[in-house]
Amino acid sequence: MTIANIDAAWIDAALTAARPQALAALLRYFRDLDTAEEAFQDACLRALKAWPKNGPPRDPTAWLILVGRNAALDGVRKQSKSAPLPPEELISDLEDAEAALVDRLDGDHYRDDVLRLLFICCHPDLPATQQVAVALRIVSGLSVRQIARAFLVGESAMEQRITRAKARIGAADVPFGAPDAQERAARLNTVAAMVYLVFNEGYSAGGQALLTRGSLCGEAIRLARLLLRLFPSEPEIMGLTALLLLQHARAPARFDAEGAVVLLEDQDRGLWNGRMIAEGLALIDKAVRHRRPGPYLVQAAIAAEHDRAERAEETNWTRIDLLYGDLEQLAPSPVVTLNRAVAVSKVAGPGAALAMIEPLAPKLSGYFHFFGLKGGLLLQLGRKDEARVAFDQAIALANTAAEAAHIRLHLDRLMKESAGQ
Repeated sequence: MTIANIDAAWIDAALTAARPQALAALLRYFRDLDTAEEAFQDACLRALKAWPKNGPPRDPTAWLILVGRNAALDGVRKQSKSAPLPPEELISDLEDAEAALVDRLDGDHYRDDVLRLLFICCHPDLPATQQVAVALRIVSGLSVRQIARAFLVGESAMEQRITRAKARIGAADVPFGAPDAQERAARLNTVAAMVYLVFNEGYSAGGQALLTRGSLCGEAIRLARLLLRLFPSEPEIMGLTALLLLQHARAPARFDAEGAVVLLEDQDRGLWNGRMIAEGLALIDKAVRHRRPGPYLVQAAIAAEHDRAERAEETNWTRIDLLYGDLEQLAPSPVVTLNRAVAVSKVAGPGAALAMIEPLAPKLSGYFHFFGLKGGLLLQLGRKDEARVAFDQAIALANTAAEAAHIRLHLDRLMKESAGQ
């Protein structure tokens, strides 16, 4: 990419992709969360000015680490009335310094920085919800709104959780070194949950958001594989890795050329990544032999039923319904029941599925997928006026333009049918 054609979208995507490793390296260097965050933000601001003028660096992550470190050190020097940072044109032209850092990024010194940061954020001194929330905010740079959506809570409530978590980390003098084996095991479930939420945030992106959030899926898979290296005999980590692989394998078929959502049943399965699917299925087979099924392994088994079917009509919905029943026992939640209702609609019809989800309304009143599914079930039952209301509610709650466009297709169909009557 040349100086002439570097654009804001590329820079935004590069900064997002570099954030986990750059921030983790800065935290290891400064051992202070606020200092590391400020250093990274300063480096991003300098990148927005320097990259369009000088062209993209050889390695954006290395550039951000070095510039962020220098900027933070300059702050320390100013406080002690020491020498200021060199001029912008000098630190923007990193040359040999950047090249040396790039060589070290692939070594053991930097390789597991992000994973170390995850375990630090998931410190047992913090409540579980605060652990995951602060890790999502710090490691992946998700907005408070995005994190609140993942937890199905309001933005103000999530803002308070994150603020309290960061304050507690600072006040408790949490050690920033890598936790030992016993500490890692104790924090594993929370770290796994964080990795899964990072993946879901990338997976839910559509349209222009794919440029900045789509890379989160790959980052989550990388982190899951690192976890698997640390815990090679843990079936739930096998299940988590398999789940991410089996879902991400469908990525090339999930949106059409215009960026519109393509439902699973309508996807061109020839576009699915066969190698990822094979890797995911092998991990499931290995995990099942341990005879200790957990929520991630069961979800992976559900994804496997979809990925094994060469055509949508060959999907074993009865098996999927049974697996969701197991998941409800292992990790009960209104979202799990909502997902099970899709399988129930295939096995027992839309009426049975609608009866299953109606009690979920109070808990899922702000959830796009609840109203999307409700509208679809009502439409199948011929209750068009009620379906229109549900679809309108879904559009109001849509997280992406692609989600809203998909629901509008249903509304357009309803309007045409009504006009023809």
